[in-house]
Parts: sequence; structure tokens; C-alpha cells
Amino acid sequence: MSARKIWQYYRAYQWKDILAMIRNSRRPPRLCDDRFDGKLVVITGATSGIGYVTARKYASMGANLLCVNRNEQKSEALRREMEDTYGVRCDFLLADLSVLQDIHRAAHELAARETPIDVLIHNAGVYLTAQEITPDGLDRVLVVHHLSSFIINYLLMEKLKAQDKGRIILVSSEGHRFAAWGLNLDDMNWKKRRYTGLRSYGAAKTSQLLSMLVFAEHFRGSGVTINAVHPGAVKTDTGQENGPLYRWWKKTFFDPTLKTTDISAEALYYCGVSKELDGVAGRFFNLTTEEKPAPPARDLDLARALWQKSLTLSGLQSGTSEKRASNSNPVTA
Repeated sequence: MSARKIWQYYRAYQWKDILAMIRNSRRPPRLCDDRFDGKLVVITGATSGIGYVTARKYASMGANLLCVNRNEQKSEALRREMEDTYGVRCDFLLADLSVLQDIHRAAHELAARETPIDVLIHNAGVYLTAQEITPDGLDRVLVVHHLSSFIINYLLMEKLKAQDKGRIILVSSEGHRFAAWGLNLDDMNWKKRRYTGLRSYGAAKTSQLLSMLVFAEHFRGSGVTINAVHPGAVKTDTGQENGPLYRWWKKTFFDPTLKTTDISAEALYYCGVSKELDGVAGRFFNLTTEEKPAPPARDLDLARALWQKSLTLSGLQSGTSEKRASNSNPVTA
């Protein structure tokens, strides 16, 4: 990151924004009581944590579900529970959202379905204290949090536009602030810099927010919106892939300070259904309170550069995807 860019971010940081984040973290989410009968909601990572309680919330309000998960046994159990408990339809696709081939396959299967997607929630996530490289040679945290949602959104653009309506929700995080001085697009895989869990997570979540800005521009005027939601400081199983020391520290010191995932489900339902957010796009919400993200996550020049980098990393710069990318119009500042 250049000294000029760091200075730009430094000047953009304001104490009032930090204080607003702290205040917002204490506020309960707004609630939406509107039913969602017969609508289709797609959720990634729905077999546990935030994804699971969100699936239950939407199903309890009449929505049909299509869940993108890794584990077939857990997916079958989820389907039986949702259908038996709420009388809705619950289908699933199996995909490992850290593997590009699986992500592309899932995206193409979603695009091929005739049923409109009313809400698409990118929830799948991972937190790693030690770096893992995927079979595609990419940082796993980057792929799960950023490239998976990027690929799916990109390959669903035409379907969603043709529907004239739909909402995309990125389950984001205040953790994007760990990338305080932005991204290094020449070292997305952390080969030149020291890897830490917080830095990797912050960079991936910042990437997710930056892609949102460009997608919002592509969807403008179509009736399709995309927003990001921090789901609150809630207790989940995230981080269980890490070593025993981290798991002990999380269970002993961190988890007791966290809230239940119910607030996350309420926030994600509100942001997916509430009429108050009709036409609202490209925003970041702390639960249901709109909030200004950190300066690097608002950098439109960086967002444009990241868009092109993501097309390359995700394998979308080949064949018809390359032609489509060359014809796309980037967001303008």
C-alpha cells in the first residue's frame, strides 16, 4: 500500500464514526413482521450458526429455502426439520465454497433454476489463525468470504435482472476494520506479508464490501439490491478449525461476552423483507442500523481495481465470461 493511499485513509478516519459503531453495537435490531409466504430464499452455510437460525426465521415466515452447504448429512437433517416443522419446501445444493469448481457449479445451477430468487444471503464463513491454501492455490479465507459471493453474484446477474426484483445480502463484519490501511492487490495470497487471522479476515471482508459497491452499480435500475450486514457480536462455531489453544481461549474468554444468534436472524430477515429497504443498495448495516464502513471499504478506485483482480482470480476471465467482463461498466466515483 502506497504512503499516499495510507495518508488518504488516515485523513478519512473520524472518531465520530468509531463512536457510532460502538453505539450501534448496543442497539437491538429492528423487527419485521411481514410474512414471506412462497418466496424463495437462498442461504449459504445454513446447517449451523447464523445460517441455521436465519433459515429457521425465514421458514417460520413461510419462505421456501434453497441452502448451499458442504455436508450432505447435515443438509438432509436441515431439510427434514424445515419441512416437518414449518411446512415449507427446503432444497439444498452441495458445494465447498472454498473450491472454485464447486462455486462455479453451484452458481450455474442456481442460474439455471426457473424459480425467481427473492433473497440471496451469502453467509458461509471461516476464520483461520494459520493460513490454508485451497486446491486452486488461493487463500481459503479470501475465497470463502469474497470470491465465493463474487462468483455467485456475477453469474446470477442476468437471472436476477430479468426478475426485476430481488435482494442480495452479504453477511459482513465489523472485522473489515482490521484491514485498516486497505488491500494489497499484488499479494492477495499473503506470500509477501506475514499472515495473521485478523489481517486475513479483515482483508477478505473489506474485499466483500468493495465488490458490493460495484455490484450495486451493475444492478442500478433493475429492482435488484445488494447490501451488507454485520450480524452482531454473536456466539457461533466459527474458528473450530483452529488449534486447541485458540478454541480454549474463544470458549473461555470470548464466547461468554457474545449474544445469541437470534439477533442475527432478525436482522437478516428485516434486511431481506422489510419494505423500508425497498430500493436501498450499496449500504453497510450494523444489524439493522446503517453505518459508515472504514475508509478502505469505501474506496471506489480500489473497488474497480479489485473487481478486475477478482475476475482473474475467480476464473471468470475466460470464454464468454471474459467477453461479458469486457463489456461491463465499472462504477464511477
